[in-house]
Amino acid sequence: MKQKLPFAMRPYRRGVGVILLSGDGLVFAGQRVDTPEPAWQLPQGGIDEGETPIEAALRELKEETGTDKADVVSESADWFTYDLPPELADKVWHGRYRGQQQKWFVMRFTGDDGDIDISGPSREFARWKWASLDDIAAQIVPFKRDMYIQVLEALRPAILAVK
Repeated sequence: MKQKLPFAMRPYRRGVGVILLSGDGLVFAGQRVDTPEPAWQLPQGGIDEGETPIEAALRELKEETGTDKADVVSESADWFTYDLPPELADKVWHGRYRGQQQKWFVMRFTGDDGDIDISGPSREFARWKWASLDDIAAQIVPFKRDMYIQVLEALRPAILAVK
């Protein structure tokens, strides 16, 4: 078995995140199925080999929300990172990464609530809701909270333009 690198020496996994906005300016949030305590997050995930960030974002949106009814409004200029808690880092992604480095996208939802279906084969969410922009960071799983605050601040102008 290959020995894992010490946590601080592990690279970040490249990924994407999606801020999906309703017509009312609310943000899609899903409660993770694999966490007993309330652990909300926005659609996000890794970039597959050969994918561009926007392709990954659209794929992740479809996999996690069951819909592709969205228009891309904006893309973050920067990449944002979060570290996994060390006790989780050895279990996630075979212990190869310390966390993720993500490019974020703002998307306007063009469907209706009936178009969202979180029961797909790669189900990540037990339930979902529309949340206010101001409340979303406080509801995010704690180890991702600082990154979410940075992302929301950086993309706030694009988010507010959708309302």
